[in-house]
Amino acid sequence: MMYLDNAATTLKKPASVYMRMMYSTVFGGGNAGRGGHKRSMKAVRAIVDTQDIIARLFNISNPQNIVFTQNATYALNTAIFGTVQDGGHIIVTAMDHNSVLRPAYHLGNYTVVRADKEGVVRACDVEKAICEDTRLIVCTHASNVCGSIQPVYEIGRIAKEHKIPFLIDTAQTAGCLNIDAEKMNADMIAFSGHKGLMGPLGTGGLYIKNPEKLSPLALGGTGSNSESIVQPDFMPDKFHSGTMNTPAIAALGTGVRFIMKYGVRAIGDYELYLANMLRNNFMNMDNVTVYGNDNTIATVAFNVGELDSEETFERLNGKAAVRAGYHCAPLAHKALGTEDRGVVRASFGIFNSKKDVEKMTDCIYKISKNLKG
Repeated sequence: MMYLDNAATTLKKPASVYMRMMYSTVFGGGNAGRGGHKRSMKAVRAIVDTQDIIARLFNISNPQNIVFTQNATYALNTAIFGTVQDGGHIIVTAMDHNSVLRPAYHLGNYTVVRADKEGVVRACDVEKAICEDTRLIVCTHASNVCGSIQPVYEIGRIAKEHKIPFLIDTAQTAGCLNIDAEKMNADMIAFSGHKGLMGPLGTGGLYIKNPEKLSPLALGGTGSNSESIVQPDFMPDKFHSGTMNTPAIAALGTGVRFIMKYGVRAIGDYELYLANMLRNNFMNMDNVTVYGNDNTIATVAFNVGELDSEETFERLNGKAAVRAGYHCAPLAHKALGTEDRGVVRASFGIFNSKKDVEKMTDCIYKISKNLKG
């Protein structure tokens, strides 16, 4: 079966990631910060090493300002609730994931910046949405539905000019697009560890430029200042309550080293090369509609004829691991005009090949041909 669901998670990881996970589980074993013995200190070192390598990847000057979470969703929630816990207006976009939209809806005071029919928001529309009590601007780097890349650099400049914190969701782009915290004027960057960064499931994190301005989502034991019932205010302990998933974090660091060895640009270009092949094949077929534009990551969103996306998935008959439906991004589908049936999403990773493109093309061609007949 072809695996084309890398936007959900990279199924195949580098062998070094599996080996690091196993080694850390068997020979690490210590609880970071819960003791001065060798095993505990070894666990601390593994976390620090992963902070360091991610800081290099994202051009972050202070690695200690990177905290680890169980996923990008938790990171985004930490950033959003921690910024506006005392109230204030939030700006989000129609292309954002429910990890952003649901917290904004829960808080109540927010504006959604619309996207065009190709799934792209305009930076000037973000600026128009700013009001006196705007406390946070949030934007995804690229859509998880159709892959469209958003103007985060322009939005970052606007946020800086208005002195409003800017949060970027890089769940879909970390590992395939260059991410530069300084050039993006990012106050916070949420990332997924188990997608383009090649880490295990259950890994993610948040970069916080000004941690003194952000409140933690969870409080508890950190292994530091244990004599006090007050949460530590220094990094990363302020946001690292409870036992860390050290083996997975160590393996994530190994995944990032793999990315840096081959280069983000080289990996992203290869994945996009495969996606563009499939996109072009689909665009030359009758009864197949492709969504988004050419400024995209390696994600291809499409529908066949008038079929519901789930029906297309069923007709693939298990030959391809793709995702159909709404992808936890309901407002994106309103922009794309697919709110009535969702889309089928094929997303490529570094371990895919031209054979996957050929097989997927053949599968969809047969479905579309049968519709004509």
